[in-house]
Amino acid sequence: MEAAAKKPKVGNDLTQGSIYKTLIVFAVPIILTNLIQQLYSMVDLMVIGQFVGSVGTVGISTGGEIADLVTPVAMGFSTAGQIYIAQLIGARNERRAKKTIGTLLGFMLGVSALLMLAAIVFSLPILHTLNCPGEALSQARTYMIITALGYPFVFGYNAVCGILRGMGESKRPLYFISVAALINIGLDIFFVAVLGMQADGTAIATTLSQVGSFVASFRYLWKNREKFEFELSKEFFWPDAKILETIVVLGVPQVVRSLLVRFSLLWINANINSYGLTVSATNSIGNKIQKFSDVFNSGVDTASAAMIGQNLGANKKERAGKVCWATLSLGLGFACIIAVVLLFFPQDVYRIFTTDVAVIDMGKVYLRIMVVHFFASAFVGAFQAMVTGCGFVSLGFVIGILDGVICKIGLSLLFVNVMGMGYVGYFMGIAFSRILPGILCFAYYLSGKWKTRKLLSD
Repeated sequence: MEAAAKKPKVGNDLTQGSIYKTLIVFAVPIILTNLIQQLYSMVDLMVIGQFVGSVGTVGISTGGEIADLVTPVAMGFSTAGQIYIAQLIGARNERRAKKTIGTLLGFMLGVSALLMLAAIVFSLPILHTLNCPGEALSQARTYMIITALGYPFVFGYNAVCGILRGMGESKRPLYFISVAALINIGLDIFFVAVLGMQADGTAIATTLSQVGSFVASFRYLWKNREKFEFELSKEFFWPDAKILETIVVLGVPQVVRSLLVRFSLLWINANINSYGLTVSATNSIGNKIQKFSDVFNSGVDTASAAMIGQNLGANKKERAGKVCWATLSLGLGFACIIAVVLLFFPQDVYRIFTTDVAVIDMGKVYLRIMVVHFFASAFVGAFQAMVTGCGFVSLGFVIGILDGVICKIGLSLLFVNVMGMGYVGYFMGIAFSRILPGILCFAYYLSGKWKTRKLLSD
């Protein structure tokens, strides 16, 4: 007992100290992690755009759509594990928190294997459904199949990150993703610029980088196995039925919400692809820029949800509520900075990714419309963190339907078919889709019902 008490802890206590300082210190490594993750994924587009051209750009963008669809599944269940563990840590129930680790890892690896097989077997029908331009089909399929082999490593890495963040540790995931970034950037340049490979080169670089991040995260678990009670045994990875039920109940709405958003984007992208190569390339690059710019709010929101989870678990409800307002102020401040860049220097941003003059000119329209998206995301993220942190799964599901189907697709149809705006209508649909979910999350926060909601850790 005495030896166990002296055993060092993993992570930080998010229930103490200044809210702003604690949130920022916890969020910065998550933001940098997301930034590096987006940066090394954008390197694919930058290298392909400069050395292969628009056909290669559309090839890896369309071929990567399913990987972009699978990653939110990994992140959804990772977030479920993170929130459950955060509440357990806040409630000082470390024994059950450690049981959750093995269940989450075993479950995530099993799901990833099934998705990997499905992506490989059905690659061609999926790309036809996405209206992949014929000249880019071969490269898109190659990219899709090779990157599918990395799914288990993506899920494994995200599971470890969810575990650590739930325990208040956000620095280690930054180290893990840095390994992946170095591998991906180096191999991208080597395979494409030096060896002259095309989409297959970027796909191999991406997959090997995912292997690198998982190996780094697994190595950390193994070196600190006594802190997690981690062991390489069937018993450790075999899911605990009640814990798995909690993870699934919490994770499925997270995943459904992410999938609905992604499916709506796939539908929008498929329709945009029908307008030709220039519009398709503009949208492909714009999507990457949007994801890159979203990393700040996404990182702060992730940190906020974990911080709220720990504070609710510790019965510090007033502090949990204040975290939302701190999150909002940080998000809006960053949105202002992004707005200045996108409004005054849109063509300069696009020139980083392409030399195609038509794409650069069209990119100016895309980025100026997307300014609305960044302010809406800052607002919805701040109060959605409370929905996530308190474990309100049914509201999370409703938000997913609103954001993913009703708003994105509904507004796109309104702008395109009713208002006759053409492909610009799809850009508008994406930009305005988060306003209604934001209002719903804010209404739930104001209701105060999260203060009396039964916690997952109870």
